[in-house]
Amino acid sequence: MRIAMLAPIAWRTPPRHYGPWERVVSLLTEGLVARGVDVTLFATADSETKGRIHAIVPRPYEEDKSLIPKVWESLHISEVFERAEDFDLIHNHFDFLPLTYSGLVKRPVLTTIHGFSSEKILPVYKKYDEKSYYVAISDSDRSPELSYSATIHHGIDLEAFTFNPLGGEYLLFFGRIHPDKGVREAIQIARLANRDLLIAGIIQDEQYFETEVKPYLNGGRIKYLGSVGPDRRDSLLGQAACLLHPINFNEPFGLSVVEANACGTPVIAFSRGSMPEIIAEGVNGFLVSTVSEAVDAVERIHTISRPACREVAEKRFSRDRMVDDYLKVYNRIVEETKTVDRRPWGYYEVLSDLPDHKVKRIVVYPGKRLSLQRHKRRSENWTIVSGHPVVTLDSEQIPLGPVDSIQIPKEAKHRIFNPGPDDAVFVEVQTGDYFGEDDIERFEDDFGRV
Repeated sequence: MRIAMLAPIAWRTPPRHYGPWERVVSLLTEGLVARGVDVTLFATADSETKGRIHAIVPRPYEEDKSLIPKVWESLHISEVFERAEDFDLIHNHFDFLPLTYSGLVKRPVLTTIHGFSSEKILPVYKKYDEKSYYVAISDSDRSPELSYSATIHHGIDLEAFTFNPLGGEYLLFFGRIHPDKGVREAIQIARLANRDLLIAGIIQDEQYFETEVKPYLNGGRIKYLGSVGPDRRDSLLGQAACLLHPINFNEPFGLSVVEANACGTPVIAFSRGSMPEIIAEGVNGFLVSTVSEAVDAVERIHTISRPACREVAEKRFSRDRMVDDYLKVYNRIVEETKTVDRRPWGYYEVLSDLPDHKVKRIVVYPGKRLSLQRHKRRSENWTIVSGHPVVTLDSEQIPLGPVDSIQIPKEAKHRIFNPGPDDAVFVEVQTGDYFGEDDIERFEDDFGRV
């Protein structure tokens, strides 16, 4: 299966510090590649992956303010859709804009909706609801006006988070500095509970930081650490007594909540959005509705089992589980949208496309022949279903009939010609480590494709 993974370009994939959508894209991409899936990551040029990477955007526009976001977003999105025929499925993580290209290509487009920035963007999703495929990242974030292929909770790389059985004494706020995330409320909770509070995250609202956060940063018990990257995230989460997540909006998911649990750290969160789906009351944290209730929960945080928090992360929020869930959706969509690929010499349809083999049913029109070609990374076995084609194998010309088979080794030059009056049909079984069309090296071609 060939997947085009369309990442956002605000940040690098994976992000250096902030970038939750990019982080999920990276985790999913690397998990799929580890399973043998052929993934091309469309991301910024400084991105990193063990799969293939295709980049036209030199750097993340949040890190290079000389880049005009809409210009580079347009160029970035157009790249994947102009190459749509190279893939079996396009997986869009770039919000609603790529959907406006989806009607121009034959390949299916799956969009993971990482939350709705506004109800005003719904018209785009509604327009393509019957033509595209959507995944929600939580049941709470599903719109009743859309249909969905699945709800798939995010997974994390559990190996990147060290279980800390003891924790520490400080409270932690980990997220962007914005009214939605409730930094002010976290400060109130810490002060009323008479506990130290560490704050980590990018400043997204400067005025909010100046009025609601900075006045409390006087060298006392409240400290702002700035944006914290992967190198510090593990220890910061693991050494906390608990993570405070007093959100003021309906959070679609909340990666920091799961990451804290992976370190054994319980979470106290306002019961909004996806929090009741992620937090089991009294098991991996507490759900509250007010600052006062959160203060009471801080006093009870020692009753939460840190091993139980880790167990929740392992059982429900692993990267492997996320990859499994997406593969099920991919396979279902590809099967539903399986189409015939037309060529000047005939057509073919893919019957099976798995990491270790690919099977095609190929039809060659009368008087037509495929290019003389070879493959470096796969061998093929052809079984004739009907017709009497002639196969070129290096210097040999081999006539075949129904039920005859022939093995095409790696590096062997080969082609098939149908001299008869009827279609020639054969089944091709490819085996090897890569089955992409760019493994075709053409030497002669009747249709100018050399």
